Amino acid sequence: MSEKSNTERLQELEEQAEMGGGQRRIDRQHNAGKLTARERIDLLLDPGTFVELDKFVVNRCNDFGMDEKKIPGDGVVTGYGKVDGRIVYVFAQDFTVFGGSLSGAFAEKICKVMDLARQNGAPVIGLNDSGGARIQEGVVSLAGYADIFHRNVQASGVVPQISAIMGPCAGGAVYSPALTDFIFMVDETSYMFITGPDVVKTVTSQEVTKQDLGGAAVHSEKSGVSHFECASEEECIAGIRELLSFIPSNNADDPPFVPTDDPPDRREEALANLVPENPSKPYDIKELIAHVVDDNHFYEVQADFARNMVIGFARLAGHSVGIVANQPNHLAGCLDIDASLKGARFVRFCDAFNIPVVTFVDVPGFLPGVDQEYGGIIRHGAKLLYAFSEATVPKVTLITRKAYGGAYDVMSSKHIGADINLAYPTGEIAVMGPDGAVNIIFRKELAEADDPEAKKAELVDEYRKTFANPFKAAELGYIDEIINPVDTRPRLIQSLEILQTKRAERPPKKHGNIPL
Repeated sequence: MSEKSNTERLQELEEQAEMGGGQRRIDRQHNAGKLTARERIDLLLDPGTFVELDKFVVNRCNDFGMDEKKIPGDGVVTGYGKVDGRIVYVFAQDFTVFGGSLSGAFAEKICKVMDLARQNGAPVIGLNDSGGARIQEGVVSLAGYADIFHRNVQASGVVPQISAIMGPCAGGAVYSPALTDFIFMVDETSYMFITGPDVVKTVTSQEVTKQDLGGAAVHSEKSGVSHFECASEEECIAGIRELLSFIPSNNADDPPFVPTDDPPDRREEALANLVPENPSKPYDIKELIAHVVDDNHFYEVQADFARNMVIGFARLAGHSVGIVANQPNHLAGCLDIDASLKGARFVRFCDAFNIPVVTFVDVPGFLPGVDQEYGGIIRHGAKLLYAFSEATVPKVTLITRKAYGGAYDVMSSKHIGADINLAYPTGEIAVMGPDGAVNIIFRKELAEADDPEAKKAELVDEYRKTFANPFKAAELGYIDEIINPVDTRPRLIQSLEILQTKRAERPPKKHGNIPL
């Protein structure tokens, strides 16, 4: 029998690589409600654009019988392709091969595409589905993780990094996704944790399931580790494609421009009465945002975490903007630890990638309480202040109602570098609300009054007319314009247009010391 030709050998190797761990394991993956690594890549990338790299790489371990288990690709599919015509680099861990565990060769494959992404200015997307370090390789596997982590840090702020958790992600494996810009998780089939349920039970005697410890709902609602919670893998991958449509390929590019038929001068009559005259009555800031942005489309980030703060992407006249907003519908829009962290990280991402920030302010202050103080609200609140102040992208701020105390300063005020500051006539800019202010300023008068309640009502009304409005701030130049709510969209678009050529310089330094 003649030996196989190189062409036949190539075809055989390609077939082996594309079958991963074999049909039985592929079937098991499907039965668990999960796609294979290659199916995920096919969904993510434009048809016919995927170019695979290192398809025939195998593990280099000869211990524990691993020399007899050389599977082409070694558990991770890597390469590049296009999303909406733009180049992206991708790696997809293959759970059918050694449970997607990371070896030295596996790590080198990931490092190669990360290096190429950074050198060529393109996003890198990681589809994670791995049992963790490959125990048979010992410290080689740990070194591989560290090599990846180091590249995550080097690429941070240079190219967008997106992680999808589409299966297990435990132990040291969680740190690479945590270092990336955005994390997607899939309900019921993905989880992340440092130590699993067995270790938790041994150390703390607590019994907990994988999903209750580190599932998509936990990280989307409680920890804030995940930015997007998806019902299925298909929804997850569609979400990644949509996210990419709002962000540039690298820190030297502008975000994609998407033409719209939505007129830039559109006045929105629905906004005339959206903000209640009663300052204690809540309303949904997301309704206001939807009325203002192109085609009423707002792509919210971390929707279920720290709901008193709303963040996400939208477009105004076809240009991407990052939106940061207090949410009066939840905790009255107060700033607390989680809201500050959520807002700060998002602002820093937008600043790193040339995305203007539009801030909607309705904030009564920082959330009071022992838990907040013990948890470090001073330090965490300072992160949001730092992020806004550090950002050099165009910054437009609109005060819709309350802007009280230090929270007014923190929420992208004129004093910390906002370029254009607008307010509705309902805006209230003061050290604190009229009720609290009167209690302090007129304590003696109220104590001596014949009818304290009537006197207080009179003083509150007087304080509100004097301070709890936008006119005093406008007199001082802290507010550039008081606008009619129906003109919100055209005013924001006009403000961003004049800021398109903004140039801002900062003092030379290695980096600042954000209050981590």
